[in-house]
Amino acid sequence: MARKSLLLRFDERIHNELRHWASDELRSVNAQIEFLLRQAVMQRRGKDPLADSHPTEEGEELET
Repeated sequence: MARKSLLLRFDERIHNELRHWASDELRSVNAQIEFLLRQAVMQRRGKDPLADSHPTEEGEELET
């Protein structure tokens, strides 16, 4: 699975809350943010974005 880097800026108080929340769940802040975003996508789309076992890159077509 390809991973993308992203620069994210937010208030220090939010970071502190995320850090504590992540620590409570034995995750890094990065993993906690990814977990929360994944849950939001599942709630919005009704499916897990990582459930597809063979995701394609943007612009790449599946071979049939």
